[in-house]
Amino acid sequence: MLTAFIHIRLLDVIDIILVALVLFQLYMLIRGTVAFNIFLGIAAIYVFWWAVRALKMELLSNILGSFLGVGVIALIIVFQQEIRRFLIYIGSRYLDGNRISFDKLLNIRFDSKTPVKIRSILKAVMQFSQEKTGALIVIKRKSNMDMYAETGDVLNAETSSRLFTSIFNKTSPLHDGAVIVENDKVKAARVILPVTEKLDLPPEYGLRHRAGLGISEVTDSLVIIVSEENGQISLAENGILQKNIPSKLLKEKLEEDFS
Repeated sequence: MLTAFIHIRLLDVIDIILVALVLFQLYMLIRGTVAFNIFLGIAAIYVFWWAVRALKMELLSNILGSFLGVGVIALIIVFQQEIRRFLIYIGSRYLDGNRISFDKLLNIRFDSKTPVKIRSILKAVMQFSQEKTGALIVIKRKSNMDMYAETGDVLNAETSSRLFTSIFNKTSPLHDGAVIVENDKVKAARVILPVTEKLDLPPEYGLRHRAGLGISEVTDSLVIIVSEENGQISLAENGILQKNIPSKLLKEKLEEDFS
């Protein structure tokens, strides 16, 4: 009987790993947001309910039991934004067209790096930083960016510093929003990006920084943000925002990822 109890199949190990992976991805999506505090509140109520049941406090146990009885429906309502973000995350990171991409799933790259015109991007970003021109540039890696490009104006134009300067000129009708760079093309401008729901960001971060961080949470793209207030350059990647990036470090990062 003891042998049967401790018997672990290979499928059990795979099951545990998959559950851990899903829970980790959910945690990465809701950490630092209001949803994380709500989740902790629900978990606390659940633990309290078990304690009440153990103490056989029938009235309070029934009240809490009724509240938790509609838990699945309540979770869907409360976490609808997070569920939507999680599905977008899965669709953009682990699917390639209509099929599962195992190299994305296992974070393995079998192909060469994406050709991006680094010099044009660097030249434009340095100019924006000196002139304190606000800019938001999203550089595509593997995630499909079509759904975001469609929110703006699709250009598919050759990448050049002059094009960036024209787009982010304050008098340009295209300057209000983000630019998506895909391979050696400026795919779209005036793009609307999802805004992060993190609450622990410094107050000086405006909508441009929050949008750059938001798109990095749901895609694997590299995001360059230039502050309109002080000209500082920031990088957003994998839901992490690094501010005050020097030009040398930005160049090394771009060459490492896209050269």
